[in-house]
Amino acid sequence: MSIWFNKSITLDGIKDFGKETMADYLGMQWVEIGEDFLKLSMPVNEKTKQPYGILHGGASCALAETIGSVASALVIDREKNICVGLEINANHVRSAKGGIVTGHCTPLHLGRSTHVWDIKIYDDTEKLICISRLTVAILPKR
Repeated sequence: MSIWFNKSITLDGIKDFGKETMADYLGMQWVEIGEDFLKLSMPVNEKTKQPYGILHGGASCALAETIGSVASALVIDREKNICVGLEINANHVRSAKGGIVTGHCTPLHLGRSTHVWDIKIYDDTEKLICISRLTVAILPKR
């Protein structure tokens, strides 16, 4: 059963989330939307690497925050509520020097006032790069 507010949402329906934002600048692309998950990819390049030539931890966090925040936005009624990041953590378990990394986001908790998302980031050989958890606050629209 779908967790999304709009039960007929498609990948085409979310392609513009992040347009002209950090996500766009870093080259993030929506990959897949399922009944209870989202996938978002990002290149490992000069915009996302740190000085040692590997994926910057902050870029991984930007990917995790983007995918989790959009997931929350897709769960709520955006006519009545907004969602904002409350807390993020990340464990960087392996480095990536190039290619594409992809975040896979699933819910751990979908409450009335908070959502908690599990985001795992993999390289293009399916090796785990980062494990992140994002907590999002759901607030009434003013």
